[in-house]
Amino acid sequence: MRHGKKFNHLSRKAAHRKAMLANMACSLIEHKRIKTTLAKAKALRVYVEPLITKSKEDTTHSRRTVFSYLKQKQAITELFSDIATKVADRPGGYTRILKLSNRLGDNAQMAFIELVDYNEEYSTDKPKRKKARRAKSKKVEDVTPVVEDAVIIEDAPVVEENPVVEENPVVEETPVVEETPVVEETNKANNNSEEKEEKGE
Repeated sequence: MRHGKKFNHLSRKAAHRKAMLANMACSLIEHKRIKTTLAKAKALRVYVEPLITKSKEDTTHSRRTVFSYLKQKQAITELFSDIATKVADRPGGYTRILKLSNRLGDNAQMAFIELVDYNEEYSTDKPKRKKARRAKSKKVEDVTPVVEDAVIIEDAPVVEENPVVEENPVVEETPVVEETPVVEETNKANNNSEEKEEKGE
């Protein structure tokens, strides 16, 4: 019976499962990234991350403890020398799982599992995000005065346009004043000529 056993057995007996995870952990330490099924990747993450934490303290006891899990001297040398110095400042979360498309043979969900510190192209850390959020809030405060200045600048040209509008009606009034007397003079001249003609008759 499996009462209270929540981990994934991966359809294997205990000895087979431990041997497989040990081999996968050694491959991950050596190559820094391996491709496997999603279920195995999740099981490997739980298996290998405590070993990486153990490697931060380079003592004989921690080396022997890790060797009891991995059983490969080359992997332990790599883990305690190169990887331990890379992850020294990281407080956990040493691996990343990237999902891939399904496998053609049995349609199993595939995934990459990799060490976070060795993939420089895909590096997103939570402390960097927090700094970015603070920086954005400061940028919003800096943008607000600039917008107010722009509004003030827009008001200034409107005031300058008013004198230009006042000059145009003055120019238009001049021809209107000239046209009116000319029309009246012609009318008076016509009336005078008609009166003379009537008197002459």
